[in-house]
Amino acid sequence: MKISIERAILLKAVSQAQSVVERRNTIPILANVLIEAEDAQISFRATDLDVEVVDRAPAMVERAGATTVSAVMLHEIIRKLPDGALVELVDDPRSGRLQVSAGRSNFSLATLPKEDFPVMASSEYSSNFSALAKDLRRLFDKSKFAISTEETRYYLNGVYMHVAEGENGRVLRCVATDGHRLARIDAPLPAGAENMPGVIVPRKTVGELKKLLEDDEMQIAVSVSETKVRFATPDISLTSKVIDGTFPDYTRVIPTQNTKRLEVDASEFARAVDRVATVSSERSRAVKLSLEEDKLTLSVNAPDSGAAEEELIVAYGDERLEIGFNAKYLLEIASQVDRENAVFLFNASGDPTLMREGNDTSAVYVVMPMRV
Repeated sequence: MKISIERAILLKAVSQAQSVVERRNTIPILANVLIEAEDAQISFRATDLDVEVVDRAPAMVERAGATTVSAVMLHEIIRKLPDGALVELVDDPRSGRLQVSAGRSNFSLATLPKEDFPVMASSEYSSNFSALAKDLRRLFDKSKFAISTEETRYYLNGVYMHVAEGENGRVLRCVATDGHRLARIDAPLPAGAENMPGVIVPRKTVGELKKLLEDDEMQIAVSVSETKVRFATPDISLTSKVIDGTFPDYTRVIPTQNTKRLEVDASEFARAVDRVATVSSERSRAVKLSLEEDKLTLSVNAPDSGAAEEELIVAYGDERLEIGFNAKYLLEIASQVDRENAVFLFNASGDPTLMREGNDTSAVYVVMPMRV
């Protein structure tokens, strides 16, 4: 294999691939990236056996071939080369080395046989459709904060992507919850997705997916089966196993009888929560909301460190209410609001609270209260 490629193009392709590689590996080949060059194109494939990413880039291919080399090492070398450099990659099968050169810089990297590299078996996908990058990004970005990190409840360690009944017909829906807060986000149902099986997309895959969804108007090809999900652009494809488990019936925890309505400027609310929470003990981070007509008082009382209080002018016309929340949860939910105002719907101080953006019900959040 002998190819020449621009440093910026190479860096983008390698950085996408190497981010999938686990830093601590008991299987040496999994620390490597598979490089394949053919027909004026080079591809970089990396996997941790659960997630596989393939990134393709245009290159001047003088001699086709394939090899594997340390993903992190190659990325670090390319990253440190000067902007605008033309990088040459030459694989010498006899010495088992990959020569990387740019200008006066030369590197010789150890390789492993390409035959040892595990390629994820291609799956028969039962559902194939296309969706706009901005729609998919909204679905995952707004829900991922609620993914559980508790390994024992593994079926909550991802985002549940499925087809559901919305207020105005069927929608593509993403849901995540950790038992303390829940996010439910809807998007228009793409053509071809009607019979898609519901799948739990793992946390790591959701994180990697963000890099595919940078261009708002890009059409993303989505393929789903009972065991795998695949997202692809013309240059990058991300394939992942899905979590083998049953996502709980989230509809039971979304309150429908909450009638006490608070409307507040979302960014002003988030800043006020952040300020008063400064004095709270890090463990509980409890903030009390005291509501009366058109006034919200946020307060924290931490006997070991101090107390704080702040008043906000809000739209509220129901009976007095005092309710406590984990400050971190409130901040995370408030930060999801793209519009100016956040609407909170309460029932009683011990019941789950609903939050949405104005009258928009395509993004709904639930947060459990705590005693203060």
